[in-house]
Amino acid sequence: MARSLHPLLFFSCLAVVASFCVPSCSFAAASGPPGTFKVDPSWPLPLPNNWILGQVSGMTTDAEDHVWVLQRPLSLTDDERGATFNPPLSKCCAPAPPVLEFDTAGHLLNSWGGPGQGYDWPQNEHGIYIDAEGFVWITGNGEQDGQVLKFKRDGTFVLQIGKVGPQTGDADTTRLGQAAGLAVDVAAREVYVADGYFNHRVIVFDSQTGAFHRKWGAFGKSPDDAGKPNLRRTAPPTAEQLTHFGNPVHCVRIANDGLVYVCDRLNDRIQIFNKDGTFVKEFVIEPATAGNGSVWDIVFSRDPEQRWLYIADGRNNQILTVSRASGEIRATAGAPGRNAGHFHWVHDIAIDSSGNIYTGEVDTGKRIQKFVAQP
Repeated sequence: MARSLHPLLFFSCLAVVASFCVPSCSFAAASGPPGTFKVDPSWPLPLPNNWILGQVSGMTTDAEDHVWVLQRPLSLTDDERGATFNPPLSKCCAPAPPVLEFDTAGHLLNSWGGPGQGYDWPQNEHGIYIDAEGFVWITGNGEQDGQVLKFKRDGTFVLQIGKVGPQTGDADTTRLGQAAGLAVDVAAREVYVADGYFNHRVIVFDSQTGAFHRKWGAFGKSPDDAGKPNLRRTAPPTAEQLTHFGNPVHCVRIANDGLVYVCDRLNDRIQIFNKDGTFVKEFVIEPATAGNGSVWDIVFSRDPEQRWLYIADGRNNQILTVSRASGEIRATAGAPGRNAGHFHWVHDIAIDSSGNIYTGEVDTGKRIQKFVAQP
């Protein structure tokens, strides 16, 4: 697929060799994509209670522009949680709760999560989504995880779909297979799940009862268990591998026009479907990427037509601006690194009603960042 690649200046920067950005510069999109952005190094404000974040596996925003973060307390090293030992290893720190709710200024508003009565908390937290009715949905991709959880905003448990235990396969509609991202169609009372790290399918359940509705694989075909699980490659995907979803099927997003966008991460592509699973088209994204793939998460721009996709490319540590009409990459931003505006395994992305972008990092990144839309 032909595409033109335009540089996106990240944070008011100087040009440097190999197209890296210095960390304190703003980025401006090439002609077409809306707005310019500038990293806010003060966001979020310091956490209370000597808390520290582990791997940030999920982020989303709600109707009030609150930013919801799902993080992995168990991913912290002994050094990072040194204050929790008896006697303490150090003054800092203690794991924050898995679910954190921030306002756009970076204040922590609420926190909760973890094991409780009536549900199976994930072994390894992964995805979070706030639906239009304010319910909080959570997935997990631990070795035994096969469940999706639904809570009220305060952490009150509502519904569990699926169960923990040994993984089964794509034919099993009673459980998930290390599920990743999810999205809810409130009007249709359906929850779509990107399933996932063991299975490779999209599966849809009733969002009120948990009843199974339908499922599909790559190109809308019936999903099967061929070639799984395979979470990394030493070369870009082959033609045979591209006939199936890879592992993980990492995100699912529903656009305003009803099209369903699926992150086929290992295969370096987005596949697009109607809600019934009929294949529409695909966008190939950074197809030379091997390792664990290029398409980790997607959000839509906030204009009514949602003309742009913002893609978190965790392997190449960049944010891509892509035309939703053509799949053309119109801008890139970011680079590997530890400074503000740089990334290490940028895993998830969220956007608020003003067009500000929020990102979360896993592996050793373990942080969240905010990029403010500029006039």
